[in-house]
Amino acid sequence: MQGQYDAGFQAELRDLMRWRRDVRRFRTDAVEAVVLDRCLSAFSLAPSVGLSEPWRVVLVQSPRARAAAIANFEAANAEALAGYGTEKANIYAGLKLSGMREAPVHLAVFCDEETPKGSGLGAATMPETRAYSVVGAIALFWLTARAEGVGLGWVSIIDPDQLAKDLDVPQSWRLIGYLCVGYPETETDTPELETAGWEDRSPTLWLERR
Repeated sequence: MQGQYDAGFQAELRDLMRWRRDVRRFRTDAVEAVVLDRCLSAFSLAPSVGLSEPWRVVLVQSPRARAAAIANFEAANAEALAGYGTEKANIYAGLKLSGMREAPVHLAVFCDEETPKGSGLGAATMPETRAYSVVGAIALFWLTARAEGVGLGWVSIIDPDQLAKDLDVPQSWRLIGYLCVGYPETETDTPELETAGWEDRSPTLWLERR
C-alpha cells in the first residue's frame, strides 16, 4: 500500500482505537495459539530506537510463576489502597484492577536496557527511548489483539523488581508491562475508570504553540 488509505479504512482504524479498552473482566476460555501468535507478530512491526528491538516477552504459564505475580499484585494493591484518603479509597476499593485470576494468558514484557542491537543509536543520548520503544510495541500488540476480538489488561499495580526476581530474568531487563490477555466478558467504548467515577477522559488535546 502506498499513499493515503481510503476513508473507510480510516474510519475503521479510528473505531479500533476507540473500542480498545484496558480489560479487567475476562472470560476464562483459552485464546487459540494461532490467534495469540498473530497478535504477538505485531511486535516485529513496531518501531524501535536504532532498530534495537529491545522488547523481551515472557509467557507466564507455570502455576508457581502465576501465583507469585498474583501475590505481588495483591500486596501492591493493598499498599496503594492505604495511600488514599477516604473518598478516593472508597472508590478504589470498589474497582476491579486486575483480571489476573481469570485471564488465560499472562505476558510479562521487559526492556533489555543493555542490548547490543542498534549499537546505541539514539539510546546513547536518550536511553529511555528503549523503554518507549517497548511501550510502542505493546500498543501495536494491543490494537492487533482488539482487532482479533481479544482483550488486554495492563497491570501496573505491581512491584517490578520482585516480579523480575520471581521470573528469574537477566538483571538488564526492566519490566515495562504485565499484560493479562483473553476474551473480554463485555465490550464498551467507555473506560471502566470513567464509568466507576474515578476519572474523566479529557475532551480536548493539550496542545501548546511556542
